[in-house]
Amino acid sequence: MSNLDPAEIDKFQSLANTWWDSQGPLHTLHEINPVRLHYINEKVPGGLCGKRVLDVGCGAGILSESMARQGAQVLGIDLAEDALRAGKQHAAEQGVEIQYRSVAVEDLAAAEPESFDVVTCMEMLEHVPDPAAIIAACAKLVKAGGDAFFSTLNRNPKSYLYAIVGAEYLLGLLPRGTHDYEKFLRPSELLDMVRDGGLRLRDLQGMHYDPWRRTARLTGDVSVNYLCHCQKPG
Repeated sequence: MSNLDPAEIDKFQSLANTWWDSQGPLHTLHEINPVRLHYINEKVPGGLCGKRVLDVGCGAGILSESMARQGAQVLGIDLAEDALRAGKQHAAEQGVEIQYRSVAVEDLAAAEPESFDVVTCMEMLEHVPDPAAIIAACAKLVKAGGDAFFSTLNRNPKSYLYAIVGAEYLLGLLPRGTHDYEKFLRPSELLDMVRDGGLRLRDLQGMHYDPWRRTARLTGDVSVNYLCHCQKPG
């Protein structure tokens, strides 16, 4: 539990009741989710159907539910318990089979190593004190030969302008204070953490969000949002 920022947990707890409102304060998560899902489903050999998947930092389960709808057996974990309750309620209302647990990923890794075919950790690393520990735990949880996916924000003047000044203050795409620029990760830093965790990088791509069309797409530009596919040697 040491790898936890109470202010970050409180921030996302306060959004629990609006998490599934596609027009609400977290609407951008809904709008980028099809791109995230397609990327994961495409990179996992044979797709997500039938795979045991762990979604780390799942919140109320936007990505978790979409992977479950692909036929995956999904466990979503988070420490924001109000968000988890919202996720459980939404899954029950939609008839989606999914499990949620309030547990730190490091604790789960100690208890259930190499238990998952796929581990995802999206838009979370920039919200914790020690992202390297999160990545190491994710690496421990994935089976040999399995796949891990991470996404976060680059740290440079452009990302500060786009992700904080533009998205939070000028356009109101996210609640103000959602991000702390100092916690953003350069791709080189993330890849060092990936290698230290025993994973191999398979792919790195940027994700561009169009605030006017409210759509996202993959791109070769990793200067703001980016995501990566890693694999554990088998």
